[in-house]
Amino acid sequence: MKKLLIAAFALVAMATASASYAQTVMVGGAPMYPTKDIVDNAVNSKDHTTLVAAVKAAGLVETLKGAGPFTVFAPTNEAFDKLPQGTVANLLKPENKATLTKILTYHVVAGKVSAADLMAKIKAGNGKAELKTVSGGTLTAMANGKKIYLVDEKGGKSWVTIADVFQKNGVIHVVNTVLMPN
Repeated sequence: MKKLLIAAFALVAMATASASYAQTVMVGGAPMYPTKDIVDNAVNSKDHTTLVAAVKAAGLVETLKGAGPFTVFAPTNEAFDKLPQGTVANLLKPENKATLTKILTYHVVAGKVSAADLMAKIKAGNGKAELKTVSGGTLTAMANGKKIYLVDEKGGKSWVTIADVFQKNGVIHVVNTVLMPN
C-alpha cells in the first residue's frame, strides 16, 4: 500500500510538472514561467531589454512585481526602434519620467485578459473592444481572422505577435509597435 501511495504521489508530481512545463512559453529566447511575476520573466527576454530599461527608469518595477493581476501589451525592442531616432533615449531621461510612465502604463490593463477573452470582447462589441488602460487612456482591440491588433488613441496600430504568456500576476501579450496615448 505504501509503495502504491508513493507511486501515486510521484505520478501527480510528474503530471503537475508536465502541466507547468506545457504552459511555459518562449519569448526572446527565454522561457516565461507561469510561476514567476511579469518583471522576473521579462528581464530574461532578449527581445524586451528596452522595455525592461524603461520600466526601471519609470520606477514601475515594484508595481509590476505586485499581486495584480495585470495584462501587459509588451512592445519588443524592434517596436521601440520604430520610434523616431532619439525618442527612447529622451524618454529614459529623469526629467521625462512622467511621460515615460504615461506611455508604459498605457500598455497595461487591470485584470488578466487572455487572447480568448479579448476575442470574446471583440465579438460582443461587433468587431471592436475598448480597453481602459491603467494610465486612464483607451485602447481599441480588433481582430483580423485569428490575429488580434490594437489601435491606440493616435490611430497607431500594433499586432499581438505572441499571445497568452501567463505569469503568476497576470498575462503578457507581445506587441510589435509601441502604443501611444493622447
